This record gives sequence, structure tokens and C-alpha cells, in this order.
Amino acid sequence: MILVRNTPSPKRFYEAVRIGPGEGGLEILLDGKPVRTPASAVLALPASALAQGVAAEWDAQGDKIEPETMPLTKRACTAIDQVRQRESKIVEEIVSYAASDLLCYRADGPEGLAEAQCTHWDPVLAWAGAEFGADFKTGAGISHLAQREASLGKIRTAFDIYGFFELTPLHTMTTLTGSALLVLAHSHGRLNADEIWAAAHVDEDWQISRWGEDGEATARRTARRAELDADARFLNLLRD
Repeated sequence: MILVRNTPSPKRFYEAVRIGPGEGGLEILLDGKPVRTPASAVLALPASALAQGVAAEWDAQGDKIEPETMPLTKRACTAIDQVRQRESKIVEEIVSYAASDLLCYRADGPEGLAEAQCTHWDPVLAWAGAEFGADFKTGAGISHLAQREASLGKIRTAFDIYGFFELTPLHTMTTLTGSALLVLAHSHGRLNADEIWAAAHVDEDWQISRWGEDGEATARRTARRAELDADARFLNLLRD
């Protein structure tokens, strides 16, 4: 009965890590005992590659268990404890981002920034229209643009196909980028993690190119990028 909890780093209490079959999928076994989530559910993974990645995190621990070095385990626990049986709510939260999607709000100047936004964002909007029939309004400034419910419904349907394991990183990536459309494009293999990151930070990169970087802001950005990369890796392993 091994639990993953947000407690001070405990000493490593196991020697052998292995993967074994269970009722809910592939279980991570520490000296033969299954790892459990903070809500006491068995940590069972649906894909071999993901199970191997999670097992590797446990195997890599030294004298102490350091949860911050276990991003795959963290996301698997979140999926099981917080997203499972809440899939519809999670999809609605993602769709709420689409209703005010980053890609729809454009700068009216300077010219270089507006051009960069078009370069990164217009192909994604065109793809969403062609692939799902979801047409989104765009406009300059920050005034709210009321998107067609039919278009939001298409995005809802596109995310409805995903189970709780996939929705976990997709939801987090949406909050990190501010764009459900970028994340949908990533989930369909249209954009990789570097591309959605660049698209989500067009404005910020423009400001940095003009005024330079701020140390604290850079640290926050680095941490957020690490989170997005972990989400992308989790999703890739889940589908491998």
C-alpha cells in the first residue's frame, strides 16, 4: 500500500522497481507492492511506454524520494485522482479557453508584432476551420469576441474523444498557453511542443526582443516551459 503524497522528502524505502499487470492496467510495484495515489487508488497505467517512464522515475530516486523529479508520476496521479470521472467538466474548462482563445486577439501594431501573430496563428485557425468546421472570429484589441456556439461545439466534440489520461496534459497545456486551439493542433500532431510554445509567446518574445529579459520573469518562464515539456512527453508516452 504505497502512497504518493506531498510530504517532506521521505527516505527511499524500497529496492526493486518493476511493472506488473493489474486490473486497471500496468502497475508500478515497489518490492512487489503497488504504488498508490494520494487518494489511495492503485497507480495503474494504460500504456507500456508510460508505465516504463513512471517506473524509471521511481528507480532513479536516491536516498530520498524527490517528488519534483517525478513529473510523469505526478500527472498520472492527477489523471486518476482528479480527472477521472470528471472528463466532461475538464473538457468544458478547455472549451472555455477556446471561447476567448489567445489566437483571436490581435495587436493593431507595431507592424512586426502583428505580422508575427499572423505567421504563428493564422495557419492554426485555418486548420481548425478545415479539419473541424470551427470558424473563429479575430479582432484587434482586448474587447471580447463572442464566438459562434457551433464553432465551440466543434471544439468540444474534438476534445470529447479523449480519456482522462490524455485530458490531463491537454488541460494543463491549455492553461499554460492560453489557447485550446494550439493544444488541439498539438494533440493531432500538427504542431510540436516547440511550435505551440513559440506561438503562445509571440507577444512576450516580441517584448523581450525590444527590451531584454527580466530575471524573475525568465525563471517563471523556464518553469512553465518545463511543465509544458513534461505534459508533451506524458502524452507522447501514452500514445506510444
